[in-house]
Amino acid sequence: MARRTVTAFTGVVALTAAWVTPSAAVSAAGPWRPVVMAATGDSISAGFNACGWYVTCASRSWTSGDGQAVLSHYLRFRSLDEAITGHNVNLAVPGATSANLAGQMAGAVARRADYVTVLIGAQDACVSEERLMTPVAVYQSRVAEALQLFRTGRPGGRVFVASIPDLKRLWRVGRDNVVARGFWSIGRICPTMLARPTSNAPADRARRDRVRDRVIAYNAALARVCAAYGPACRFDGDALFTTRFTLDHLSRWDFFHPNAAGQQLIAQRTFEAVRDWAGAPVWDPGIRP
Repeated sequence: MARRTVTAFTGVVALTAAWVTPSAAVSAAGPWRPVVMAATGDSISAGFNACGWYVTCASRSWTSGDGQAVLSHYLRFRSLDEAITGHNVNLAVPGATSANLAGQMAGAVARRADYVTVLIGAQDACVSEERLMTPVAVYQSRVAEALQLFRTGRPGGRVFVASIPDLKRLWRVGRDNVVARGFWSIGRICPTMLARPTSNAPADRARRDRVRDRVIAYNAALARVCAAYGPACRFDGDALFTTRFTLDHLSRWDFFHPNAAGQQLIAQRTFEAVRDWAGAPVWDPGIRP
């Protein structure tokens, strides 16, 4: 464990040293506009179960989707400059963990992405047993490695990093719904948090709290890595983690992944962090003032 912690710390120090100078794209005058954007992450960014039974639905992804029902980051940038039209790449993979992020970032570099979104970590916590959750130091090191890869390959690019949603809120909004509990049980969905959802036993309450604490620690790691990256990276400040979603935002196929309404909510909450990059007004299509 000590060796892993040193590795993660060394990686963040290296990032800070390498990226202390803002990129030309960040400091250049005039509005910044991406031509190619790429989504990285897991099933949430892939739009899994947002439009059908256990299928990905990239068109409804909060980040790179082109469906009007979601009003993704891609559509919001496209409304300001049509140069990005058709250049939305979704590299997110259902089931991906932080271990897969570097490979996805390599794909973003290969496609010459100017803007990349990151939402990764739920699957690092949603494992069969608590002991299998990714250690925080390892998680931080992996994310730092992935961002460094993008920085090296696309020095003028920008990165948005979303916080991991609150898995305990998911349990809270669904625990009294018999259908949700059925899906969680049959599908063995996120057992570290959702196993025995109606139990008030001290051991189960403590387990849920520990898993939530791990997610909080992952989000703190994301904030550190993004800060080390410099002004070309934005973290959402835990906006997604603190989003008060309800059952109406969850897919009825599993009561875990966001449906179209949930994807739109994610897009709306997270775009606030990069609104000034886009030069977007306080109000834009699809967002109520």
